Amino acid sequence: MPADLPVASERLRERAAARLVERLPEHVARLSWDRARLAAHQRDRLRELLAHAAANSRFHARRLAGIDVDRFEVADLPRLPVMTKAEMMSQFDLVVTDRRMSLQGVQAHLDASKTRASLLLDEFVCLASGGSSGLRAVFVQTAGAYVDFMASFISPAAARSPAAARSPAGGTPPRALVGAVVAAASPIHSSALATSVMSGPVRLVPVPATLPLGEITERLNALAPPTLIGYPTMLALLAAEQRAGRLRIAPATVTASSEQLTDEDRAAITAAFGVPVTDQFASTEGLTGRSDPGGRVLTFATDMCITELVNSDNQPVPQGTAADKVLVTNLHNLTQPLIRYELTDRFVRHPDDPAGRLRATVDGRADSVFRYGDVAVHPITFSVLVGAEAITEYQVRQTQQGVIIDVVADGHLDIPELRDAVGHDLARCGLKTPEVTIRAVASIERHAETGKVVRFMPFVPSRP
Repeated sequence: MPADLPVASERLRERAAARLVERLPEHVARLSWDRARLAAHQRDRLRELLAHAAANSRFHARRLAGIDVDRFEVADLPRLPVMTKAEMMSQFDLVVTDRRMSLQGVQAHLDASKTRASLLLDEFVCLASGGSSGLRAVFVQTAGAYVDFMASFISPAAARSPAAARSPAGGTPPRALVGAVVAAASPIHSSALATSVMSGPVRLVPVPATLPLGEITERLNALAPPTLIGYPTMLALLAAEQRAGRLRIAPATVTASSEQLTDEDRAAITAAFGVPVTDQFASTEGLTGRSDPGGRVLTFATDMCITELVNSDNQPVPQGTAADKVLVTNLHNLTQPLIRYELTDRFVRHPDDPAGRLRATVDGRADSVFRYGDVAVHPITFSVLVGAEAITEYQVRQTQQGVIIDVVADGHLDIPELRDAVGHDLARCGLKTPEVTIRAVASIERHAETGKVVRFMPFVPSRP
């Protein structure tokens, strides 16, 4: 396997493969649940989550004091306080439900897992995420909970591939659902970890978005994948390669994930590959959604997460109105309970599906690709900024021959080492003699209306 591909320990791969074979059929079956079955599942899992959090998390024990968990209903969630990313990270050791775990230990495990994923304490999967707000966070869950998340994520596609959705009862395993994933390279990111552990009924082949575009094209030509999955900005670049004849693949399905899919990119991708694009939403926090091929409205896995669409004052917004944020209650991760956890993505609610699942469009932000002549640099190239423990926020500005990066650091930051790492990654993308400037700043300016940060700012030539 090439050195740039994400890999995982054999122990993690074996556990994930066995769990996926066991759990995928149930998640496919959940797609046919009716409203009553889904509501009962949400209530029961919510009560289990609250009881476990109250008993084992010192952070949540205080916040849930006086709550009658046995009688708690989904409609009672607004009675509970909102949980922010800043709170979670500042009190991480109090949030988690396993006393053996600490933020320092998780960070050390992530630092050792940038090229090879393994289990913390032989039990837990650790992931890092910058998120739409850019404030760094880490997430921990059991291997079983992570595979449940992945099974939910792929269940709509597996439902259309009956062989992949069945558990083998002996003999030859069913034909795998195979997809090439053009996304993160380091397995501390969920998309890369998925490619390094998914096998059996579903096989995901990684093609790191951090590679030069020409190399990505060559790898995809060699793979000829029946399913193509990637960031919308990367798929748009690949669509141009397909139109130019350098990329020559004929996927039966194309799925855009983890960034906003613009109408312009959707049209270009559809025209280049000849199939309608499926739009997919996935957050490391556990929330996933998926559109029909060619559709714009996503249906969310509300059996896995309860999601509230609210304004800046945490009050529910009416259907058709853009929410300022969403509050997520993750029903499958009992290790790091996320209860009314704040995500700054902007959702617009549409009528629920017949079973009561949330349907919404996502008015998110598509991070920009930096272009230096014929060289394209995707934002995932700067994942070293997410992996650095001291960095809490960052902003990357493109220059004519490189980047200027402002970072907010909480603790010691080796700026020369970080500068060299970014320069190395830019050179791997094909940029010759990149110029990298790292500046330590007190804060990053946020948008006055949305409270968001423009994470990646392309170079705009000055007008004469």
